Amino acid sequence: MTHPGEITRRQLLRRIGLTALVAGPGAGLLTACATGGTATPSAAPVTTAAAGNDPKNPFGVDPKKPLEVVIFSGGYSDAYAKDVHEVLYAKEFAGVSIKHNGTQAIGTQLRPRFLSGDVPDVVNNSGPEAMDLAALAAEGHLADLTPLWDAPSIDDPSKKVRDTITPAAIENAKLNGKDLVLNYTVSHRALWYDAKFFEAKGWTLPKTWDEFLALGEKAKAEGIHLYAYPGQKGPYYQLWNMLYTAAKIGGNQVIIDIDNLVDNAWKSEPVKAALTAWLDVQTKYGDKSYQGLDHTQTQIKHLQHKVLFYATGSWLENEMEKDKPAGFEYAIAPVPAVTAADKMPYEAIQVGVGENFIVAAKGKNPQGGLEYFRVMLSKEGAKGFTEKTKNLTVVNGAAEGLTLTPGLVSAAKAQDAAGQNIITDARFEGWYKELFDYATKQTNALMYGRISVDEFMNTVQKKADDIKADSSITKQTRNA
Repeated sequence: MTHPGEITRRQLLRRIGLTALVAGPGAGLLTACATGGTATPSAAPVTTAAAGNDPKNPFGVDPKKPLEVVIFSGGYSDAYAKDVHEVLYAKEFAGVSIKHNGTQAIGTQLRPRFLSGDVPDVVNNSGPEAMDLAALAAEGHLADLTPLWDAPSIDDPSKKVRDTITPAAIENAKLNGKDLVLNYTVSHRALWYDAKFFEAKGWTLPKTWDEFLALGEKAKAEGIHLYAYPGQKGPYYQLWNMLYTAAKIGGNQVIIDIDNLVDNAWKSEPVKAALTAWLDVQTKYGDKSYQGLDHTQTQIKHLQHKVLFYATGSWLENEMEKDKPAGFEYAIAPVPAVTAADKMPYEAIQVGVGENFIVAAKGKNPQGGLEYFRVMLSKEGAKGFTEKTKNLTVVNGAAEGLTLTPGLVSAAKAQDAAGQNIITDARFEGWYKELFDYATKQTNALMYGRISVDEFMNTVQKKADDIKADSSITKQTRNA
């Protein structure tokens, strides 16, 4: 079953216009490392500007005002901003000064600035240090993006911006019903492997958990770990992986209940089965030394065939392009079926929108921030992003004529096979960042033998209960 905010291949092809992209079936979608927030906004967002009558400058940007842009320089790097979006913005306003900052320490650098009031205009809030979006919204720091969605498109002024992108980019990013966040990319999250290596070994992808473990024995005999994840700067990859596995076992309602803070949602049988299965894999075929590795170090080991499967998102291929040896071909595989009674088929994978961008409502040039977003959402801006990152955006038709990488083609085929069986996103990551961060820490504790499955479920459920009981945190709910 498809849920609001998720994308089927048919919708994708229609909205993003990928019919001319590849000769093979389908085409994929992408995102980069996690973004998040906790409480929902209690303060109204500051309205920056209304969409005006001038299609070339609908927000009334002062062309002489400088613009400051801060980009998370993770899996996508920050070249797309410097070489594409900022260049296009500067073409609109000749002589404008643009201050660019690429960093992986978003929270460390920006939290003090938001507290002091000296904020940048545009922020790509992503990575392990992503700021608490809902907390920022509650303080009125996030600009209302409604004027952006209602503004004329750069490509076709007869159309509103909202009519040129996939609706999930707007719907999945709402905080308490308000449009405060831009989701720019689309992602596939599942298990990544080297297709050429499998072909050389004569190995086939395991579809059942028994087949998965049997392959683990073959790999172990050759000194290869069946699976690994980064214990530093990326343990949330494994939290995602376990939650998506739980959804395959018990259906998307498992994650929906977790998002809605339903009593004992973290103690459900599908969650327990997923935790138990992955802990067993870690115990038999993992390596405790990976607890001290970050995502890049772990991904290097994956490229060296010291790890067979690695769970992450579609940004991986671009992130490791410079390190990828000749002959290594990224491909995506669904998580094998844990039980014969799994509610979702083996082919089910997670597909959704992400990579959060915000305009600071209290910045020096919020009008410029909105126009910068309008540039990002033009076909030229989106196509430039794809050319730089090898990842797709939410902009309809922007990828026409581009050649896709092997990993992206593989993701497209995996989405074809999944059909309507799309695993939902876990929205508590953005709704209740404190819970997400706590669950991430407990993931490491579980996978490296410091707590049991029952202790994980009990402690994380206790944290969820505490948040549910905290009247200072505005609650959000979802029906699907």
